[in-house]
Amino acid sequence: MTWGIPTPVFLELHVALSLAGIATGFVVVFGMLNDRHLPVWSAAFMATTLLTGVTGFPLAPFGLDPPRIVGGLLICLLIAAGAALYLFAGTVAARSVYVLCSVAALYLNVFVAVAQAFQKIGPLHALAPTQNEPPFAAAQIVVLAAFIAICVLARRRFRWPFASIAVRA
Repeated sequence: MTWGIPTPVFLELHVALSLAGIATGFVVVFGMLNDRHLPVWSAAFMATTLLTGVTGFPLAPFGLDPPRIVGGLLICLLIAAGAALYLFAGTVAARSVYVLCSVAALYLNVFVAVAQAFQKIGPLHALAPTQNEPPFAAAQIVVLAAFIAICVLARRRFRWPFASIAVRA
């Protein structure tokens, strides 16, 4: 049992949240690349991705390990993105923080999805059973390079006026 939910069901919920976070994240990034802020999609991305990070902590094995470090980093990135979007929206710096942190959070979700794919999908697992083999490294390098390019393009193209959503006192 995890939080009163049978562990297999909890794991399915965690995976569903992760996939929803990835899907909504790509919609948000597509909007950024087209200079469009999508507030509902942004909120859905942040919520599902935050829940993905939070629901990863009570899963076995326990202790400080790489998945929990990634989860903690993911949560920190989302807090920074949320603060930039909702609290400090009147500045160019906030726009940069929002884009960088949102794209980085999506990258971490995709990074974990690729690692899980190499663990769970037979043909991929056969290529890299310990995840120390060249096919795994190549896949992760391609993903990283793609997200760096996406981040650079999103930052250049996303000029949406943050000031209109800033919290007014």
